[in-house]
Amino acid sequence: MPSPPARLAAALRRFLRLRARDRLALDLDTCRQERDRWRHNADSYEQELTGVRLERAHLLAWLAALHPSSAVLTERDADGGPVLSLRAGEHTLFWSLAPAELPLFAHVPYAAPAPREEAHDRAARIREHTRLLAVEDMLTCAERQQHPY
Repeated sequence: MPSPPARLAAALRRFLRLRARDRLALDLDTCRQERDRWRHNADSYEQELTGVRLERAHLLAWLAALHPSSAVLTERDADGGPVLSLRAGEHTLFWSLAPAELPLFAHVPYAAPAPREEAHDRAARIREHTRLLAVEDMLTCAERQQHPY
């Protein structure tokens, strides 16, 4: 028969093994909950991103419809997808499109791929073009107010 200290040591080892097993089970459960939470976040972000991409495609199709003389589609870009190009002032702006977005651009003609300029800040060019259009509109409105027809 083992001595009392040996029995105490064996009981302590069993207790600590059970505690470690419980702690590991708790850690595993916590990790699974975190995984499920992140998976839910990723799914909701993916849904939001899909909505944003669809809205972007609709806005680009609308912009192409407003400017039919400068809007063209080319067959493929470096990623293998179609490209929408629009002329804005002196610059041509390019947007890659997903193949699923092409039905929105049925009104846009195809053309041979044009040489692409160096990558510039498209947002800055859009802001500048918008500013110029707004100034032009303000001048036109001021003329109409001075000379009513």
